[in-house]
Amino acid sequence: MLAVHLDKGLVSVRHVPKPRRPKGYALIRLLTGGICNTDLELQRGYYGFSGTPGHEFAGMVEAADDATWIGKRVVGEINLNCGGCEWCGRDLGRHCPKRTVLGIVQHPGAFREWLTLPERNLHAIPDSISTEAAVFTEPLAAACEILDQTAIPAGARVAVLGDGKLGLLIAQALHARGLRVIQFGRHKEKLAISASAGIDTAMASGKLPAYEWVVDATGSPDGLALAVRMTRPRGTVILKSTLHGLVGIDTAPVIVNEITLIGSRCGRFEPALALLASGAVRVDSMISERFPLEQAQRAFARASEPGVLKVLLVNSSA
Repeated sequence: MLAVHLDKGLVSVRHVPKPRRPKGYALIRLLTGGICNTDLELQRGYYGFSGTPGHEFAGMVEAADDATWIGKRVVGEINLNCGGCEWCGRDLGRHCPKRTVLGIVQHPGAFREWLTLPERNLHAIPDSISTEAAVFTEPLAAACEILDQTAIPAGARVAVLGDGKLGLLIAQALHARGLRVIQFGRHKEKLAISASAGIDTAMASGKLPAYEWVVDATGSPDGLALAVRMTRPRGTVILKSTLHGLVGIDTAPVIVNEITLIGSRCGRFEPALALLASGAVRVDSMISERFPLEQAQRAFARASEPGVLKVLLVNSSA
């Protein structure tokens, strides 16, 4: 089968054996996968990664211990946890110390013709959600995680910094919850996507106003410092940027203004699927281009270009 491979910054497509399906796992044929910023950071050396990337996907189950999964379109949670530790017992398997992570840590990713995941990680895609839209489930779940981690009051004003893929999803998810979102970015055409959903937008230039709640989704080393500058005393900054390398910041304003910093990563899939199924979050306009799996090198190059949003990899043999 075909599988995308990253090593030392190079993208290639290789012929590898079809994976074996362990007990309790499903064998899934990839339908469509999405290249995200984390995949691009892996290409740049994040985690010292070498192997098959990809954790945003929609697929079709071909084999499983539970036969009711067979033939269903699915998405899958990316953390493969042990199921028996304290964190798993608290339904926080994404923090399990023994976990592997699809396409990131010690488990080959979804950018291959077939992949395997534990059946407990699977979620059926509702009929009302297209396969391409379903690819956005994982990053939208990460956006929804903000709402699980914080107690932002109803109607509160929230600044979202960044108009990339994740920033656009965060703005829509918070807006759908009834928060008064204003999104700051540097690309008018991207901000227009949020504006069409009824979200206030502004260019991130000059002196910016201060907010009680600020989300950094810039994907930039300078994003955290900007977020801190925009946060009122005793306000909260939610960190959503995943970067390869260290981020420098002057901690004095964080301490003096008693600002709370919250790291935020993966989230539950259920609220993300509900938002997609209801149409409260629309993702069609966030797809920039589609490439067959065998053209992964071109796809990664395209995804790295400034201004590009979601690039999809399509399994043409599916």
